[in-house]
Amino acid sequence: MTSVQNQKNSKVRYAVIGLGWIAQETVLPAFANADNSELVALFSDDLVKRHELGEKYNVPVFTYEEYEAFLRSGAADAVYIALPNHLHCEYTVKAANAGVHVLCEKPMAVTEQECEEMIRACRDNNVKLMIAYRLHFDKANMQAVEIVNSGKIGEPRIFNSVFSQQVAEGNVRLEPISNGGGTVYDMGVYCINAARYLFQDEPTEVVAFCANNGEKRFEELDEMTSAIMRFPGNKLATFTSSFGVAPVSTLQILGTKGDLRMDSAYSYQGELKQQITIDNQTQEQSYPAGDQFAAEIVYFSDCILNNQNPEPSGEEGLADVRIIRAIVASAQTAKPVELREFREQARPTSEQVIQIPASEEQPDLVHAADPSGKS
Repeated sequence: MTSVQNQKNSKVRYAVIGLGWIAQETVLPAFANADNSELVALFSDDLVKRHELGEKYNVPVFTYEEYEAFLRSGAADAVYIALPNHLHCEYTVKAANAGVHVLCEKPMAVTEQECEEMIRACRDNNVKLMIAYRLHFDKANMQAVEIVNSGKIGEPRIFNSVFSQQVAEGNVRLEPISNGGGTVYDMGVYCINAARYLFQDEPTEVVAFCANNGEKRFEELDEMTSAIMRFPGNKLATFTSSFGVAPVSTLQILGTKGDLRMDSAYSYQGELKQQITIDNQTQEQSYPAGDQFAAEIVYFSDCILNNQNPEPSGEEGLADVRIIRAIVASAQTAKPVELREFREQARPTSEQVIQIPASEEQPDLVHAADPSGKS
């Protein structure tokens, strides 16, 4: 393990692996707002990205072929993995084997087996593994957890959510399901995770259906998927994720006394809006999204510096991937799928909230575009 843990006042040194849209738009700028963290290297096989972004952030750049040699050099304490989903496991295991901590984008991996391999490699090498669930540090979402737990809306019974966007042909999100492409891996994971932290439980059964409008971009995967998850106590959670309609990001949890609704529930820009309705009386509250990526980096660095186990852990990532796999199986077979018992030990709370003001920077993208195709 790197020596940074014994240096309480030092900064954790990060290499960012993968320079696609999410890395350029949010992750790289976040280091300017993360006081306990330092960007020290970038990895990409795109020569133009390496040249322009290395110059912009004034850090050395490397190809993926140089990854293992770099890890062994001791030049970084942690990696932020922002690669396509099917590469998460390989690059996590390589980092762990070199004694380097891992902050990995969600979904954690494509299969449960890959998740378990990642967890095992990090545990065996005594390095920390965190999955980048930025909303576990967001005030609006964690306040929703507190409100539901308080009993204010009564016993929570129903969760529903819609998370959608238009995704342009050629985008990595349109990779086949076998590579971790599709709406459930990319967007449904937010809805699944929110249902779990709002119900404070794990689903026992799922049933799902896919729909497709026949466009060429959806030849190898779903245009949209709707799923129903049964939770203990016969609570139901439903969601629809889509790559073919206008952008929407809402959730609602209904209890026996009232309901809580969030608009822009999963957003990292602008405001996240919350409505609580009890006895036909509605209270509204807005929360700034802030810099959620800086918040998760700051939190993970604190865990490294203070030798604490992160939440969200690898087990949290595994919990969602096993549900994703069950949803995919149900949609393919048109049959319900039962889930084995799973006990998640730690859940996010408002004590984890880290509010960092949003950056003013609107970075120019290099050989990258947002999901809708806008560069």
